[in-house]
Amino acid sequence: MTPGTEAAGARTAGTRTPGTVAAVDLGATSGRVIVGRVGPDALETTTVARFANDPVRAGDGLHWNILGLYGAALEGLRAAFAREPDLASIGIDSWAVDYGLLRDGRLLGTPFHYRDERTARGVSAVHERMPHAELFERNGLQFLPFNTLYQLAAEPRELLDLADTALLVPDLIGFWLTGVARAEVTNASTTGLLRWSDHAWDEPLLGGLGLAPLRALLPPLITSGEHLGPLAPAVAASLGGTADVVAVGSHDTASAVVAVPMQPGAAVYISCGTWGLVGVEVERPVLTAAVLEANFTNEGGVDGRVRLLHNVMGLWILSETVRGWERAGKRVDLTTLLDAAAAVPPSTVALFDVNDPRFLPPGDMPARIDEWCAERGFAAPRTRAEYARSIVESLAQAFADAAATAARLGGVDARAIHIVGGGALNALLCQRTADRSGLEVLAGPVEATALGNVLVQARAAGFVSGSLEALRDLVARTHAPRRYTPTP
Repeated sequence: MTPGTEAAGARTAGTRTPGTVAAVDLGATSGRVIVGRVGPDALETTTVARFANDPVRAGDGLHWNILGLYGAALEGLRAAFAREPDLASIGIDSWAVDYGLLRDGRLLGTPFHYRDERTARGVSAVHERMPHAELFERNGLQFLPFNTLYQLAAEPRELLDLADTALLVPDLIGFWLTGVARAEVTNASTTGLLRWSDHAWDEPLLGGLGLAPLRALLPPLITSGEHLGPLAPAVAASLGGTADVVAVGSHDTASAVVAVPMQPGAAVYISCGTWGLVGVEVERPVLTAAVLEANFTNEGGVDGRVRLLHNVMGLWILSETVRGWERAGKRVDLTTLLDAAAAVPPSTVALFDVNDPRFLPPGDMPARIDEWCAERGFAAPRTRAEYARSIVESLAQAFADAAATAARLGGVDARAIHIVGGGALNALLCQRTADRSGLEVLAGPVEATALGNVLVQARAAGFVSGSLEALRDLVARTHAPRRYTPTP
């Protein structure tokens, strides 16, 4: 196995020859380009590029450095072609809800970050015309103040009138690579603008909200596994190779869920990174009053599956806490910090609500934890280890609660929780989630999003075949999880 290879299936049996594809996987704090070699008994990934995804604060608010991300992705794809000249395809996934506005193919300003405060006025504008309960009946989404619908409602009307296309982040990257503008369904399902009844853009909804002109900005829809198009000639020349761009589960969680080696009727998944997406996989949307009350969401999955889940704030609180300490000149080694946190008795630290809106924007997380505790007469943490333990315990409790609710709402007899993504490396979090939920936790694969991305591409290219269950079986055979058994 070459350096940088995360996992491999060693067997060579099978009727198809393994092939190679490239995944551009953009997370909310970092990105990567990963080459995948996939066949009936092989699933290998090699990371050829990693890069930071740092937001930029300008005079009008918080933005994504989208051109920097695109440039880093191109550098990664050059490295991918240098390593594997015969790449069959490229797939792109990213976080949800954020978008770029274009006119005649040119970007009209830098996309806003979903943590920017401007979304509040969009929420007010939308809910004055249509309350969340009525929206839920149409789009099945939980209330999140940064959903695309609210962001678009916050845009100046003159800017929307100037634009002729709106593309979510992975669709925008795909457009720059191919010149073809499409909206992949798994990410489109998070916008609030897609109608569950027929998986089409909801024109009556836009009309009812006074946003009818937006329909002209929404591109045709495409589903995972479909070919978007070949690399544009100038792009191919720049990258040193040619390949098709294939639509994958362009919402990163949709790709991650593809690679969760689970039995959907008996498991809850947690895709844990900046956010913790806690849910179950179901065959059709669950649009009940109980789902609405629990503020769960129905989002599109690969192969028409539905991700019934809840957004938990995730490791964002811990990572932002560490960044704050480092900005203050205090060096922090995360492994050492978590080891110290593990030695703190859990009964001595405060459990706080990680989903409190105060923890959404960037800023001083320890001060916000102190504020939350003071409001309730709780003793706040004092040391860095206590803050870390308080965050981990609070997150584990939120995960356990959301997992139980997801199983109940989805009619799933949950016997295990699968944690994938970066959170699978946090042994303390995994163990405490098992302890607090009373369920076995199976941690891994860490690079689930990239694996799901390459698996969908590989199936489209004919390197593997079968249902999601067949793809997950391949993951299970090549990526053994780490098991955490509940303790009292």
